[in-house]
Amino acid sequence: MMRRFLILIACCCVLYFSWPVLAKKLEKTDFNQSFTHIQSDIDDIKDNPETREKLNTLYKEVQQVLNQLELPFELPHKSPPKDEPVEKIEVKTPSRQMFSIHNVELGETKEKIEHQLGVAKRTSLNEYETNWHTYHNHYRNFFMVMYDKNNQAAGLYTNQDVISSKNGIRLGTPKETVRTTLGAPLTNIQKGMVIYQLEKDSDYDVFLIDKMYVTIFYDKHKGNTVTAMQLIRKDFEQSKTGLYTKASPKLEEGFEYQLFDLTNAARVQHQLPILSWDEHVRETARKHSTDMAVHHYFDHTNLKGQSPFDRMKEDQIIFYLAGENLAYGQFSSIFAHEGLMNSLGHRENILKKGYKYLGVGVAFNNQSQPYYTENFYAK
Repeated sequence: MMRRFLILIACCCVLYFSWPVLAKKLEKTDFNQSFTHIQSDIDDIKDNPETREKLNTLYKEVQQVLNQLELPFELPHKSPPKDEPVEKIEVKTPSRQMFSIHNVELGETKEKIEHQLGVAKRTSLNEYETNWHTYHNHYRNFFMVMYDKNNQAAGLYTNQDVISSKNGIRLGTPKETVRTTLGAPLTNIQKGMVIYQLEKDSDYDVFLIDKMYVTIFYDKHKGNTVTAMQLIRKDFEQSKTGLYTKASPKLEEGFEYQLFDLTNAARVQHQLPILSWDEHVRETARKHSTDMAVHHYFDHTNLKGQSPFDRMKEDQIIFYLAGENLAYGQFSSIFAHEGLMNSLGHRENILKKGYKYLGVGVAFNNQSQPYYTENFYAK
């Protein structure tokens, strides 16, 4: 029964998002006049406020069912038409805390956030053993929220221009200004009896402000200016034991979807078209990550001497343009993505205009350290 229900919902989504294509193909046939009336009726139904409210309610119920079944959830998306503007939000100075993202501060309720923005486009497991909830409009105004057991925001992240602060720090602020304003960043984080040393001379700073850990990422290819920000409530960070979270298939999948979304958000921030998820090349990427994790190596060429292109051809993936990004050891997809953006060759792949598809594969070694593989291509 549940399977049939999900299939029905999927069919409705396919029909809705494919309607413009169907209409175009039918416009020159004898059925054109009839379909014009049908399209008009569909538009009337779709634009009816009461109907839209009922659809949103149904959508939320489907999301809850899928979450209970621990199935990944994502709204179908398509690139907006070139002439369709996406309104840039007006960020406001935070009222309670030093920073806000998309006018959201830590502690705000999920109900309030989704009343303003609608339900998340995706929910996926993260390293804090809870979910990132991803909100965006065709990857414009992109940000992620992590909720606690009371459905209050315990974590926020963005790599777009939706950061606001009481001290003027925002996207594009120089690193020197950040440190002058906030003081010296943390050199370590203590959890119980264990002290974790933070990297020196890294491309990010961590501060403890307003009982939250503020991680500010810098773009060294844009003069070491702020390129992203993560806010994590102090008690949430302290409850995360160990540097790495225990590996699981669900966490692998969560990291994969997060890295995909982060990549598209970065492309949109740089005025590039979004990439489509490709399940086929995801399997190619997964196999390489697993091979590296099992055999303890880190290289684009595997132990059989195969290049990324060899592996894609072996999996019958047809392409005229392709590339691969690798990352290892970063304890989340956020840190992996920001590291890749600061590595010139990897950055070029992320921001290459010609790519159309992306698949991400993640695997963990026996110490729960993740290996990330991104395979890009066009056909």
